[in-house]
Amino acid sequence: RTYFTTTATGQQVGFETEAFAIADVMKYVRPPVHTVALGQAFGAAAMLLSQGKRGKRSSLPNATIMLNQPKSQSQGQASDIAIKARETVHNRKTMCNLIATGCQKPLNVVENDCQRVKYLQPHEAVEYGLIDRVLQNDASLPIKPSFIEQLN
Repeated sequence: RTYFTTTATGQQVGFETEAFAIADVMKYVRPPVHTVALGQAFGAAAMLLSQGKRGKRSSLPNATIMLNQPKSQSQGQASDIAIKARETVHNRKTMCNLIATGCQKPLNVVENDCQRVKYLQPHEAVEYGLIDRVLQNDASLPIKPSFIEQLN
């Protein structure tokens, strides 16, 4: 089993490319990838949440999930700002494509939803297709990690 966590506030510039690399790896590993939203899954973290194996994507009941578009806070010469703007547009398209695929939604719907910040409560994320279930207690866990027993 492999566990990893990611927390993203949606504010970092450049985080998207690292998240795309993680999404690529998630597609190629043999075991099914379980994703769980803990606390907040904003921006690229929400995209990664959607990339888990269908039926294995979850959220804790009080988590918040947010869709948004990548931001660029470029400074410097105009040519450098233009280069960063092109990269940001490319990252936005890639992010929306991955979310659309994960949610089985048309790309134009996801692109429209990512135009502005869109907050989703866990039950709304289920309806949207980002996740499959809200974990209400340890009985609803798809698998019980070994550390859970040590918490009792």
